Amino acid sequence: MDHFLYRDGALFAEDIAVAEIAAAVETPFYLYSTATLLRHYRLFDEALDGLPHLVCYAMKANSNQAILRTLAEAGAGMDVVSGGEYARAKAAGVSAERIVFSGVGKTLAEIRMALAGGIRQFNVESEPELEAISAVAVSMGVVAPITLRVNPDVDARTHAKIATGKSENKFGIPIARAREVYAQAASLPGLKVVGIDVHIGSQLTQLEPFEAAYKKVADLTDVLRADGHEITRLDLGGGLGIPYTRSNEAPPLPTDYGALIKRTVGHLGCEIEIEPGRLIAGNAGILVSRVIYVKSGEGRDFLILDAAMNDLIRPAMYDAYHDIVPVVEAAAAVELRPYDVVGPVCESGDTFAKGRQMPPVVAGDLLAFRSAGAYGAVMASEYNTRPLIPEVLVHGDQFAVIRARPTFDEIINRDTIPPWL
Repeated sequence: MDHFLYRDGALFAEDIAVAEIAAAVETPFYLYSTATLLRHYRLFDEALDGLPHLVCYAMKANSNQAILRTLAEAGAGMDVVSGGEYARAKAAGVSAERIVFSGVGKTLAEIRMALAGGIRQFNVESEPELEAISAVAVSMGVVAPITLRVNPDVDARTHAKIATGKSENKFGIPIARAREVYAQAASLPGLKVVGIDVHIGSQLTQLEPFEAAYKKVADLTDVLRADGHEITRLDLGGGLGIPYTRSNEAPPLPTDYGALIKRTVGHLGCEIEIEPGRLIAGNAGILVSRVIYVKSGEGRDFLILDAAMNDLIRPAMYDAYHDIVPVVEAAAAVELRPYDVVGPVCESGDTFAKGRQMPPVVAGDLLAFRSAGAYGAVMASEYNTRPLIPEVLVHGDQFAVIRARPTFDEIINRDTIPPWL
């Protein structure tokens, strides 16, 4: 469920008409719903009721400060994958003991930053990383809490570019070598093993891959405890998917996911950490764009929008589907027609949809891309010197621009001309 609904033929974000915001902000822009963000976070929190747990929002999905603060004030922790994300989490007011640092390529500078500022744990992905964290911690006279991310060789049944739990993926340590690497971790100074980490991919639409991975984690917990390791936390990652179309079979609910966690690892007495991102932020955001031209081509019509692939890269990168709906609701009896929906960037890949059945559209009409709150603004660029588009947050009948559109001068003035030119 989200809070982008039609009222009397007009699309609203909570209690404000989207067209009203478009008139004030100008298109294109991202628009987020506070009520939807909080509802989705609370679904996960409630799904784990009865277990000691922490829901760590995966910041890579959407890292705007206003989004982070909204979730942090509701009780969320943060899952970060870079020094920049760590700094964002701290700036948003997230306490150090609620920040988990993931990622395969943590630099020495990032490790120092997190140890100096405080960290709940590092999710370690390799033996060289273990040694690096140990060396930095010893040099600083501190102890670094760690888990080891194990790769369970489980097929997540998702897009190949967002699968992370197969043996050929770059993530984690093969689960078959876990005992050996945990023994190494226990022998290194400056480290404290606190648990196990696993994450098998993103946009999962079935529970079976989670179940297979978590059963392996449960077995490994018993083995590692028998080896003398104190396993008190299980970081089970994220990845639960969302429906990108209204007609799709819906992915499992957080309540079903929580029941699975309780069934597979709930008996171990561990604190449970999960790292949802897409399901919290995805349907909490839309991308609002205006039609520049309707162009008749050879055997097809094009809708040329003012949004482009640099604003929303998912269709070009993943062949991802987003519902595209008019901001003014079409009459129920109107006849649909096929359009290729494209942006103005000078790339054939700047295509959002081909042959999409839509109501008749004219230049100037506003369109909304649904399910655009995750992996939208965070993956945007200024390709073709197109400014990063604004982000707007709605709270009931109020809205605020939470990231402004830069001017051309601001973009150009970031460049530095060397003295010989």
